[in-house]
Amino acid sequence: MTRAERDVERIYRTEEVVAKLRRLADALESETPFRIQIAGERIRVPARAQFSIEHERGEEEEEIEFQLKWPVEPATDDEDDDRVV
Repeated sequence: MTRAERDVERIYRTEEVVAKLRRLADALESETPFRIQIAGERIRVPARAQFSIEHERGEEEEEIEFQLKWPVEPATDDEDDDRVV
């Protein structure tokens, strides 16, 4: 089954971001996969995902993006053990 392309941006309350980042940091540090829910969709991020930080500067604003990238693979049955961020 082909998954639909998606490009969303969601604004979260500070306490929600703090909780997500704290769990993300724990998963990165322990090199374990995890799940994160963004705009109503749960996404599985494998432990081998590459992490990068991007900075953009324009005339009227600046932006920092924390990015995780990984190749798309078929789902497996052991994904239920992953944490939700």
